[in-house]
Amino acid sequence: MSKRPWMLGLALLLAACLPDVALASEGAHPSIPGAELSALWVIPFACMLLSIAIMPLTLPHFWEHHFGKIAVFWGLAFLVPCVAAYGLHTGTYVLLHTILLEYIPFIILIFSLFTVAGGVRLTGSLAGTPLVNTGILAVGTVLASWMGTTGAAMLLIRPLLRANAHRRYRVHSVVFFIFLVANIGGSLTPLGDPPLFLGFLKGVTFFWTTVHLLSKTIFVSAVLLALFFVVDFALFRREGSPAAPKDPAAPKDPAGGEEKLGLDGKVNLLLLLGVVAVVLASGLLSLGEVASVYGVPIEGQNLLRDVLLLVIAGLSMKLTSHRCRELNGFTWAPILEVGKLFFGIFISMIPAIAILRAGTDGALAPLIRLVSHDGQPVNAMYFWLTGALSSFLDNAPTYLVFFNTAGGDAAQLMGPMQGTLAAISAGAVFMGANSYIGNAPNFMVRSIAEEQGVPMPSFFGYMAWSVGILIPVFLVTTWLFFL
Repeated sequence: MSKRPWMLGLALLLAACLPDVALASEGAHPSIPGAELSALWVIPFACMLLSIAIMPLTLPHFWEHHFGKIAVFWGLAFLVPCVAAYGLHTGTYVLLHTILLEYIPFIILIFSLFTVAGGVRLTGSLAGTPLVNTGILAVGTVLASWMGTTGAAMLLIRPLLRANAHRRYRVHSVVFFIFLVANIGGSLTPLGDPPLFLGFLKGVTFFWTTVHLLSKTIFVSAVLLALFFVVDFALFRREGSPAAPKDPAAPKDPAGGEEKLGLDGKVNLLLLLGVVAVVLASGLLSLGEVASVYGVPIEGQNLLRDVLLLVIAGLSMKLTSHRCRELNGFTWAPILEVGKLFFGIFISMIPAIAILRAGTDGALAPLIRLVSHDGQPVNAMYFWLTGALSSFLDNAPTYLVFFNTAGGDAAQLMGPMQGTLAAISAGAVFMGANSYIGNAPNFMVRSIAEEQGVPMPSFFGYMAWSVGILIPVFLVTTWLFFL
């Protein structure tokens, strides 16, 4: 008897959807009209961001136990008015389109990278001196373009945290790690960050960003690495230049001595290469549509990619010892937090992306018009607007919006308009570091750091770091390269 109300509700929902299923089967694929949406539609997304920023400080206990429900609430705060205004068919299609084509592939990719990279453990011990810390950040910055910002961040964040476990001041190391490894380092190839991969699919050659963003990436990275070394050196001296203490519980080698510096779980490095290869192949292959869910097309290459990524994650769990992951401090909490929060972010963000895609016909038209003057592109504005919106919205669709605003012709953009494409690419990748939600690994790195006892700054606290450090660097970058 207790199940009957639930079953009745499900039956009524299915009955309400029947006309819409028929529409979907006939090929009607409605979406919300971005040109008609006012700024009021962005309120749920803004409230989602404010919840992430404020509630962990004002209601920490409530947030800790209910942040998943809060994320769903703000998703529904958009979805319910959407259904009321545009109909159940439109609301269902928009929801499924976002979940099936954006959210699920996003979660599967970061889940596979999180799982595989979490199986690689740096054995032995590194002392978190300024030189060692700067070296870890520099290596991660280089790796990010070749194994993705998520892969590089998940591979190196735990070694960085262990190396500095004895240090009093650790927050700055994680913040600069997010700046460099989780964002700026991924600017040199399509493997580094999703916006560049979309550009690759649109016809931008593989090594175009390597050539045209190299000087910009080197400049920004060198400035930040130098600044980090100075800050870390000053804080290291303030702490009294502490040496890493001997840990009697630290793992020993078979002979009973201290573990030598090396890698445990090396098979995961091959699996990381497998993740990169699978993602790259999915962009090069075209297997056509293999299924349709409520009118949402499922492409064969994308389905195959997601299945293979899950298989790789499964192989990582099978081939990596439990002891290796335990010593690595590996838990599922960070990926669960990202999965719950980004569900709300992806859903509540739908109208903001729709308005942005409407271009000069949407509510953001005054901003979009700033990127050109007398018919000529204003590269500095392309850099800053792409970057500013990428700081809070998904940087992949933001990149595509401005790519298309600049003409959408890859050959033209790589040729006479190469400065414009460089500005769009740099803005989308570099400024993902401006907030915790600017790029997926930002949140994951923060979560892992907090799990291991680092008191990370709040949403706005982190932005105080990014505004104070990154914005001046980006202003100089604009003056040097985009004016």
